[in-house]
Amino acid sequence: MRSFALAIVVMATASSSFASYATAQDSVQRIVRDEILSLAPADGAGGIAVALRIDDRLLLFESGFADLAERRRITPDSLFNIASLRKPFEATLLALAVQQGKMALDDPVSKYLPELSTGGDVRRITVGQLATHTSGLLLPQDHPPWPTTRLKLASFLATLKAWKADATHQPGRQHIYTHAGFILLQLVLERGLGAPIGELTEQRIFAPLGMSSSTIPRRGKDGRGDLPAPLRQRAVQGYAKDGVAIGALGDQQTYYDWPGTGQMYSSARDLAVFLEANMGEGQIEPSLSQAMHLAQAPAFTTGPRSAQALAWEIDDSATPPLIDKNGGLNNTSAYMGMMPTRRLGIVVLCNRGDIDVAQAGRRALRQLSHHRT
Repeated sequence: MRSFALAIVVMATASSSFASYATAQDSVQRIVRDEILSLAPADGAGGIAVALRIDDRLLLFESGFADLAERRRITPDSLFNIASLRKPFEATLLALAVQQGKMALDDPVSKYLPELSTGGDVRRITVGQLATHTSGLLLPQDHPPWPTTRLKLASFLATLKAWKADATHQPGRQHIYTHAGFILLQLVLERGLGAPIGELTEQRIFAPLGMSSSTIPRRGKDGRGDLPAPLRQRAVQGYAKDGVAIGALGDQQTYYDWPGTGQMYSSARDLAVFLEANMGEGQIEPSLSQAMHLAQAPAFTTGPRSAQALAWEIDDSATPPLIDKNGGLNNTSAYMGMMPTRRLGIVVLCNRGDIDVAQAGRRALRQLSHHRT
């Protein structure tokens, strides 16, 4: 009789645990659906892929079309132009170089680009200031009205040499988001580490983490990234906010006309691997883990409860702190966010411009942090 009673208790406990798990799963799905997947365009011109790291699990969600004309649907392995989500990868490369003693955040950029040693205020800019958007460097390519001309390497360097810092653009004195600063950081990394940015990222981040669907392609003559055939077949069509297709598959947009200056391509599943490593999980080389930790460290205070790290942004307005990065162009919207102390991270990729996936991702993370599974 006692054994039978024990069995009843065990069965009841298991049933209760299963019901609790199922309820938690439903809650997670509801949050992702209501906050993120609901943003998928109603006209079908574009869609959304979500990868959620929660505890030790990876959950994948998708909605909409990778290519409406072909009726090809979004999958977790669809390849997206991730826009400025590329920046944390360059920040990680920099942090690795710092950890290994090959570079220092206080190094002037002219140490690696001697062409700039005869310039003006650009000589005052440090490598760390580029990575934290505190260099003050702003070019016409950074803000509207958007210019129509593209800069080649020689003209970019000439522009930098002629740059003058005014009262509101002093190196190290303020936080001003600048894409031009990361274009300059790319050159610094390539010169300092002796290889093209694509090779550096592949050898030091993608390959060690097993990110087989991520690449920084060279820009072809047709304006598309030179993606390997297997990846090109998974590339999404990008759409404007009004649903008009922009560019061909693998489209890259940049004002800078030399190799490596276009956007990176990746999938929701691959970027989840990068987030997992940044949260200190999975099999990861100690040196890479330490570099990721350094890249996430607050480096410049941007508000009462916010800070800028190396590319990553930190929101400490609620518990736990949120570390994230967003990106977007006129045909793509992207977001990565994580709460390492809660083992919680999310990737949101959308092949349509001007979709606020960043705010949606942040809301989802805040809600999920209070609905643990």
